[in-house]
Amino acid sequence: MKFESQLLKGIAPVVVLEILSRGQMYGYELSQAIEQRSNKVLTLGKGTLYPLLYNLEAKKLITGKWEDNKAARKRRYYSITDTGMNELAKQKEQLKELTSGLNLLFGGAFSPA
Repeated sequence: MKFESQLLKGIAPVVVLEILSRGQMYGYELSQAIEQRSNKVLTLGKGTLYPLLYNLEAKKLITGKWEDNKAARKRRYYSITDTGMNELAKQKEQLKELTSGLNLLFGGAFSPA
């Protein structure tokens, strides 16, 4: 099942921060990691991903740097910042509270993150 675009837009920033908390990645690699780790439930196309990355970078939650790649063209690698780690922790706590509320509402149908 694919998520509605508005629901995905709300969760996408925390998903990107979570994946980047595990190590730096370039855009396409990040997109593939999100899709793979969510069992293809979450997908971010480049029309969604790159504006999101620029926004997170403007908020100083991630940083990007260009790196040469011998086998391919230059790639922009993104890393989470300390500010991003703090925001991720805050967002994960809010998601746990939301999950708890949904469990109460739906009788335990949701499992915690």
